[in-house]
Amino acid sequence: MQLEWRGHYLDGKSAQRRGAVVQLQASGLRITLDDGALLDWPYAEIKQTQGAYAGEQVRLERGGEFAEALLIQDSDFLATLHRVAPNRAERFHNPADRPARLRATIVAGVVSIVALIALYLYGVPALATAVTPFVPVAWEEKLGAMVMDQMVQPEKQCNDPVLRKTIDEIVAKLTATVPNSPYKFRVYLVNDPTVNALAAPGGYIVIFRGLLEATRRPEELAGVLAHELQHVLKRHSTKLILQHVSTGVLMSAFFGDVSGLASFGLEAAQTLALLRYSRGHESEADAAGLKMLNAAGIDGSGIISFFEILQAKSGGEPGFLKYVSSHPDTQDRIARLKSLADQTEQAAARPLRYDWANVKKICAARSTR
Repeated sequence: MQLEWRGHYLDGKSAQRRGAVVQLQASGLRITLDDGALLDWPYAEIKQTQGAYAGEQVRLERGGEFAEALLIQDSDFLATLHRVAPNRAERFHNPADRPARLRATIVAGVVSIVALIALYLYGVPALATAVTPFVPVAWEEKLGAMVMDQMVQPEKQCNDPVLRKTIDEIVAKLTATVPNSPYKFRVYLVNDPTVNALAAPGGYIVIFRGLLEATRRPEELAGVLAHELQHVLKRHSTKLILQHVSTGVLMSAFFGDVSGLASFGLEAAQTLALLRYSRGHESEADAAGLKMLNAAGIDGSGIISFFEILQAKSGGEPGFLKYVSSHPDTQDRIARLKSLADQTEQAAARPLRYDWANVKKICAARSTR
């Protein structure tokens, strides 16, 4: 068994390395420097600071702030130390333990990854669900405003006074049914041919020109607006965004801290644009939206007929009504909406009297001037 090892000694007072022969003994190390000086290091006074990994130089230290040090390149030194002084070597790394430690590290890594995935899939969404009801409206409004800054460029907005007045009047009729709402609703009409609409936190709603042009009567647009208003009132948009952010943002939302939102606006806008509401959220917006239409005295069949138009045109489902996954057949969705309409108490509906054929073309007409 090899008991002597070549290494280098540092006195802790200078950077000079001195050659040394290190001899393993039962009670400690006997160090013979190249100039003949002898040093004895009891094992109890030695600490290992390097050499726990394969190929890494072994470094042993003795002393306080300016500790002496031994550098030994051959890691077999540690294995021999454990054989020579097994009862005193617990403080030193044992190379024989490396395979078990590697396995433990791999297992710990796998467990950590699984835990992170579980946290992302279940922990954060659950926390978002718990936090959302307590998010201050002011925080939602600030976030919604930043989302609008990212999604709705000023040059893309349709701000014709006739069109603006028409939409504002329809929204006013709908929101009059919820007089205690904490939100100030703002509807943006975007000059884009996409047939879509979306709701952002804090009372912001976006209607794309393509959707407006696809409607045949104002009651159909009113149906879309009622649906989106309910997403705001039920805080579906806020919950959707919070389910896909860090816990730090969740805590900021809970405490109403808007200081960290500046860097979050783009991420929130991308989240809102790419993700879809859950089946439960859509069903809730359907039912509550129909009730809102009926309470406002607006024909609740508008949203259904508009849905049928889009189905006939594309055979698919409009973007603003899509589910995340496993959404029902489009025809089943229409049937369910009709059933909800039959079950909802209907106030005396009065037609919305607008020159709709001209109103819905205003945005496109102004963009060609």
